[in-house]
Amino acid sequence: MSEYDRGPQGGGEYPYGYGQGYYDQQPRDQWGRPYPQQQYTQPQGFYAPQGYYGRQGYGYPPPPVPQPPRRRPVRALAFAVIAVAIAVVAGLGIGQLISASTSPTASSNQNFGFSGQPSSSQTVLDADAVAAKVNPAIVNINTELGLQGAAAAGTGIVLTADGEILTNNHVVAGATSIKATSIGTGDTYKAHVVGYDRGEDIAVIQLEGASGLPTASIGDSGTVKVGDQILGLGNAGGKGGDPVPAPGTVTALDQSITASDESSGSSEQLTGLIQVRANIESGDSGGPLVNADAQVIGVDTAASTGYQLNGRRSGGAGQGFAIPINQAVDIAHKIVAGTATDKIHIGKTAFIGVSVADGQSGAQVRDVVSRGPAEKAGLAKGSVITAIDGKPIDSATTLTNVMDTHHPGDQLTLTVTDASGGQQQLQVTAAEGPVG
Repeated sequence: MSEYDRGPQGGGEYPYGYGQGYYDQQPRDQWGRPYPQQQYTQPQGFYAPQGYYGRQGYGYPPPPVPQPPRRRPVRALAFAVIAVAIAVVAGLGIGQLISASTSPTASSNQNFGFSGQPSSSQTVLDADAVAAKVNPAIVNINTELGLQGAAAAGTGIVLTADGEILTNNHVVAGATSIKATSIGTGDTYKAHVVGYDRGEDIAVIQLEGASGLPTASIGDSGTVKVGDQILGLGNAGGKGGDPVPAPGTVTALDQSITASDESSGSSEQLTGLIQVRANIESGDSGGPLVNADAQVIGVDTAASTGYQLNGRRSGGAGQGFAIPINQAVDIAHKIVAGTATDKIHIGKTAFIGVSVADGQSGAQVRDVVSRGPAEKAGLAKGSVITAIDGKPIDSATTLTNVMDTHHPGDQLTLTVTDASGGQQQLQVTAAEGPVG
């Protein structure tokens, strides 16, 4: 996920060894959402990474809340997870993609439906009935973190029948390979990352060779109110099998939390979140938060080993957060459209092969990947990276963000202060690395 490693804890949502509408008649995109006012150009295609990854602290302590009812799996889950971790990841990506035109027929994926406002008469949520409707449009995601000797698991939401999947960026961060199993069909697919927005913790992955997948019904998060009944669904504990339902209620809107990557030392502020009293666990990240009409209103986001939310290393504890679906789908639309910005990264990830932490005057190198670009250039452990191509680097997070603007093959000039205090410039050719 970042330009460096995710540390011994590993990356992703569930590292080894841890449980971890308003509706109108204006033209709409391939997911049924109203098109943005700006005009996009039809892309000629995109390429996505094969994958590698890398994320620090959180904010307010929430008031104690009563524990919700225990979660019941729809079917028995089985999956053994092994502990492990070894550290070192580096790399970030960039992008370019495409955007649909203002005509609803611009895309072949018209089956992903924006279903508008929830039914005003539907006030009681039937967890079993809602889960039965939503589950087929969910995938369980499993990743291998090759540079760390670890694995991770999470959840995704099916946007299109040919396998465009919405999930959290931290679910796939650091992955060197990704597989996803459709709950609706039972089929398992290889996948690659189309693009991601680290600051909003959103990513889109593409299942390779998928067709005919059941797709999610997308609601309008703008209609969500405190007190609404909701249901979280996901790959709780990374155990696989049918999604585990987590019923509850909305307790607050427009919340902010700090999401931190312990290994890279970088952190992001997630804002505008829906807070719920529901047992959203590690492994649920990327899964749907739905209303009583089985419409997706948010993307579940849970803490996990190596990925903290307000300082927590695990999900659950009777509360959770979700990224509003309106916000998530807007980002997904840009990713699928190939629209790279200073926040949205599309395509393969640039990798220099270092593990870093915040230093006094830059990003201090904690470790160097053997035979990686940085080692070949002569970068040593303990050195501090203070600039890349003249752009100042004052922290691990800044290094991550700068690397996000580069692609594999880019020639980079690193300004480095070595252990003796001497300054030098090193020429590094970025390689293809793990997913941002």
